[in-house]
Amino acid sequence: MLLKLPRPPARTRPARSGTPVTALARLGSALGLALLASAAAGADESAWALAGQQGLVRFVIVPLDQARDRAAYLRQIEMLCEPERTCFLNFYTNSTGAALALPLPDPIDREATAVFRRSAKQGAERFQWSCRMQLEQECF
Repeated sequence: MLLKLPRPPARTRPARSGTPVTALARLGSALGLALLASAAAGADESAWALAGQQGLVRFVIVPLDQARDRAAYLRQIEMLCEPERTCFLNFYTNSTGAALALPLPDPIDREATAVFRRSAKQGAERFQWSCRMQLEQECF
């Protein structure tokens, strides 16, 4: 004896997202939100250029006019490092305009400004200036 099983429903095309006007309105809303977020981020300060990363260490390029501004470094550390997480940053200027690459080109490597180290495992963090900066603080 054969059982007659119900027939599966016919396949249909996926529903469209609406009329072209609706799609344009959604796109406009998304762009508006993106512009607002960008303006809010730009109001604080944009992230400094990232030359790259080797392991846990990120190599960050500092604008020349902010090279001695500790508060600017602290703002960048806050933007680049997740709270309570291990974070290693090496900061450099790039006065020659050398192309960013890893390993760092010699002209950039010679312009170290500071390092930041936070070890979640050790529960410690340290910000230290490069001796090249000739600031009257402990340096590397």
